[in-house]
Amino acid sequence: MPKASSASGRGEPRWPAILALAALAGLYESLPERLTPGPSWMVPAAIAVLLIPTIASRRKQMHTTYFALGFALNLTITAAVIWSLSVLIAGLPTKREAPTELLRSAVALWVSNVLVFASWYWRLDAGGPLRRELRGAHTKGAFLFPQMMFPPDSPLADAGWKPGFVDYLFLAFNTSTAFSPTDVPVLSRWAKLLMMVQSCVSLGTIAILAARAINIL
Repeated sequence: MPKASSASGRGEPRWPAILALAALAGLYESLPERLTPGPSWMVPAAIAVLLIPTIASRRKQMHTTYFALGFALNLTITAAVIWSLSVLIAGLPTKREAPTELLRSAVALWVSNVLVFASWYWRLDAGGPLRRELRGAHTKGAFLFPQMMFPPDSPLADAGWKPGFVDYLFLAFNTSTAFSPTDVPVLSRWAKLLMMVQSCVSLGTIAILAARAINIL
């Protein structure tokens, strides 16, 4: 496989994705220990343990290792979010959570859901950031962003435009709020499946808040 060093100077910045993962670690640290799979520090520690070698493997151009570690990192966080939401829902009939604690936990899980799926879309679209850099172009993507649909003669057209992490974050935010990608057509089956999972998690979180707010449970 060709080396990415030639593309590193014009490659996608990684710091937004790293900040999102750091925010995820902070959100999980803030959750009650009852809602975390193990001690409250376990998920943040797992993020750190997987993130550090992920960054190192990218710098050393260990492409397969980089992809595998990134996939494992996202999978770990996704499983933790779904587990925490399940525990939160299971505890609703007993009203074990105080109203303010329930609100904080639900909001933290909702935001975590947005961040982890933004990371999924960024990491997998068009082969992931590393392959996009190696190709030097955004091709065979799972999402058709509006900037890609302008005709070449349009004053809004930008032939060199490529989506960055913030674009995937906006996509994930829309999916969690509107339960759809809104203005971004989805072209790949894997992306549709991921969006279905994200929407289900978001719907579950919102249902918790609604049910508690009107005192159904």
